[in-house]
Amino acid sequence: MKSILLALFLAVSIQAADIQVFFSPKGGCTEAVVENLNKATNSILVQAYSFTSAPIAKALVDAHKRGVNVEVILDKSQRTEKYSSADFVQHAGIPTFIDAKHAIAHNKIMVIDGKTILTGSFNFTKAAEENNAENLLVIQDADLAEKYTANWQAHLKHSEAYTGKVLSKQNLP
Repeated sequence: MKSILLALFLAVSIQAADIQVFFSPKGGCTEAVVENLNKATNSILVQAYSFTSAPIAKALVDAHKRGVNVEVILDKSQRTEKYSSADFVQHAGIPTFIDAKHAIAHNKIMVIDGKTILTGSFNFTKAAEENNAENLLVIQDADLAEKYTANWQAHLKHSEAYTGKVLSKQNLP
């Protein structure tokens, strides 16, 4: 009896969250990210491993211009990548940080207005949308968003401010 009640409780709990799923290639992941960023009214927290998508970077800058508090944490590889949107968002005045504490800061999440979570294997890149087999979940759940926000804050504590691209042989003309 207890296991039946637990199963019913879990089923109700899972159904309570509004969840959408998108797949790539060409399955609308980038459009779903941009659509959700365009709906933001208060805050957007980003953690990204790879970040080269121009439409996503533009949507973040547009949100920032609307007065939305936008903050970005990126993997240390974004300091030296030939193509990265890190400079674009940082030059637009969006606080941008590098998480260099880990071998790879592989999170790919956004928390929007403390209630919407975007997560999955989907990197915020053109290649992820057009070439890769990836997935994106859009979850409406304030309790879960609170957990993601706490994790984001924990990573911010050990991250360093992004001050621009570090030139290396890899990204010299």
